[in-house]
Amino acid sequence: MEESERKEIESILKSSIKTTEEDLNGLKNLTKPIAPDNAIGRLSRMEAINEKSVNERAVVNAENKLQMLKEALRRLDKDEYGECLNCEEPIPKARLKVMPESTVCLKCAQARE
Repeated sequence: MEESERKEIESILKSSIKTTEEDLNGLKNLTKPIAPDNAIGRLSRMEAINEKSVNERAVVNAENKLQMLKEALRRLDKDEYGECLNCEEPIPKARLKVMPESTVCLKCAQARE
């Protein structure tokens, strides 16, 4: 990977980490316990509980993405970034720019499904 591409990917990774951390903080605020007697606007308690469970799943997804982004940044620093962990072929730069946390190429990702 050329130095200019490396710097661009590093910038994308750091930006994605910051955005994901901000999203995660916002989601955590939405998953606070709901008091039994608390109606939230027009939402009934059951709707609020359902929304809370959806947000809790979003927190788990954001935490996983954040971990993957940090691991990708670590791999970039060790020059282990951009190679498919399955077939060891280079992951296309376009895929890495859209999904910088990618660890497999599109072919291997499709094969997993």
